[in-house]
Amino acid sequence: MEWITLILTVCIVIISFRLLFGKRSHPNAPPCIRGWIPWFGAAFEFGKAPLHFIQQARAKYGPVFTVVAAGKRLTFVTLNEDFRAFFTSKDVDFEQAVQEAVHNTASISKDCFYKTHPTCATVIKGRLTPGNTAMLSVHLCEEFNDHLENLGSEGSGQLNEIINVMYPAVMSNLLGRCNSPNNALTRQEFLEKFTTYDEGFEYGSQLPDMFLKQWANSKQWLLSLLRNMAIRSQETLYNENDGKTLLQHLATAISDKYLPNYGLLLLWASLANAIPITFWAIAFILANPELWIVNIVLVCLLCIQDKEKTKVTLDDLQHMPYVKWCIMEAIRLRAPGAITRKVVRPLKLQNYVIPPGDLLMLSPYWAHRNPKYFPDPEDFKPERWEKADLEKNVHLEGFVAFGGGKNQCPGRMSVPLGYLHQDWHKKVHCCYHQELYQGVI
Repeated sequence: MEWITLILTVCIVIISFRLLFGKRSHPNAPPCIRGWIPWFGAAFEFGKAPLHFIQQARAKYGPVFTVVAAGKRLTFVTLNEDFRAFFTSKDVDFEQAVQEAVHNTASISKDCFYKTHPTCATVIKGRLTPGNTAMLSVHLCEEFNDHLENLGSEGSGQLNEIINVMYPAVMSNLLGRCNSPNNALTRQEFLEKFTTYDEGFEYGSQLPDMFLKQWANSKQWLLSLLRNMAIRSQETLYNENDGKTLLQHLATAISDKYLPNYGLLLLWASLANAIPITFWAIAFILANPELWIVNIVLVCLLCIQDKEKTKVTLDDLQHMPYVKWCIMEAIRLRAPGAITRKVVRPLKLQNYVIPPGDLLMLSPYWAHRNPKYFPDPEDFKPERWEKADLEKNVHLEGFVAFGGGKNQCPGRMSVPLGYLHQDWHKKVHCCYHQELYQGVI
């Protein structure tokens, strides 16, 4: 009898889940990949290799398809002609799409997020306007200068060694000098905790902490760190000579209770995106000798104009558009993650009707490999960006790395900081070996 009861219970649970997910279907809904395990759906297949899974699903089911995974319906949009509706339709919502992920990754309550997100976004966008970015760049250069000296002027090493010096420099820039790791031991501990948090971020955004204990421990460690940073930033509000930091500006819009939580998201968004892209930009350039020579010549010319100069300003960068093109091309090829919106009312795309509750998904990785907009999409070709107007944040058609609509990534304003990262490394390299390149110039 016990076996019969167990089998009946399992059958009832399976049928219940089928009914739960089936009732949300629409007669004209996109093709759906459900898998056979209740709730998990196709999560295991999708999680093994998401990009490969998306590519295969598009080839089999067409440009719009739904994946049931971990209790959610993910509807992927892959055609450029549908991106405008994705970003601007009133039938989709950004805040509802990311609220659960924000709660899981930074422990911010639902009510707090809906109440404070609009104000926070306004504060961050205001601080990352071109005018404010120009002021931030001077301080960032000084920080890079200090930390790069620790690497020495001779010898060889891993590219990551150069990239890692960006962490304390960027932290000082955003959170204040008092909050930058000030010795090798604390930097290493922070790097280990942050790396664990960053690498598990996608899983942590979807699953409860109980399934990801090491990741959850790193999250709590970082939150504790940010609490102390928030206290120090308020104590030094009028003691530092660089004006208010972004964290201090954020404190005007958020209560003390959740300031560390938003600070963690700010820190992650800054370190987990701009720095890896800088790594890839340098790697792509070094892997293409002809591009490497072009960039070295540009920066050496800048060095020769003023040999005593220790800062690269945004005005200097205006005279080196090729460097910007290299950064944008690296972003195109290595744009991470996915962009999402939640469907709040039936949404028509192609010949389908996407039901409310679905999460609309867009993959920048595959969007940027559309040969219609990016010929030879797998090749690193900075010159393709000559057609864009980067001064006015007008990118190439088909480029979606910064999102779209009213909820574009505010960090797009600070992309010149990314240019500055790369230029500074090139300048340092150039100044140490200037004689070597005299013949080139």
